[in-house]
Amino acid sequence: MTAEANPTEIDTLPLSRLDWAIAGTSSSSSRTIDGKQVSHSRWDHWIDSRTSQPETASDQGDMYPQPDGSTLEKGRMVNPDTGRETAYEEIWDDEEPAPTASEQVCAVLKYEEGPTRGLVVRLGRYSQGFVRSGQEISLERWEWKRSQAVRTVRMGQEELPCKQALERTYRLGDQVSAGSKTWTVVEVA
Repeated sequence: MTAEANPTEIDTLPLSRLDWAIAGTSSSSSRTIDGKQVSHSRWDHWIDSRTSQPETASDQGDMYPQPDGSTLEKGRMVNPDTGRETAYEEIWDDEEPAPTASEQVCAVLKYEEGPTRGLVVRLGRYSQGFVRSGQEISLERWEWKRSQAVRTVRMGQEELPCKQALERTYRLGDQVSAGSKTWTVVEVA
């Protein structure tokens, strides 16, 4: 099915187009560098497309506000291609999360059974998810456009509850079915 035939879905992209997918938790603290107060953030990987041992992977960096409103992140992490700790820089743009069909702006859905782990995060008008079972990887990204959920990226064969995350209001502990899996809502706002 093509995007022209159905505006809510696009074709599945090959996994060869994926550079890196990560899902996990982040934490931040303040620290002083060169006399300036900056936010120091750490990302602990719970699922990682480049390793089946995500607990061994994390990255951390310092956040520097930029004149254009973006944030420059400078940090160090182990490069999965080389196995060596390497410096990196990333630019982040913040956007105020807005509700869609529901007044909810944040929902996190989790799946874990044996070696299979999945996480779907809805923030404002965006919802994206990632599931890994052994070497099998699937991911999706959906956006709220023109008063409907539209899938903008899909890789792999597994169905994820990203569309549902944009369309419903959830409570902690709610169960959501997608494909053969039942996901649990673990965070809402």
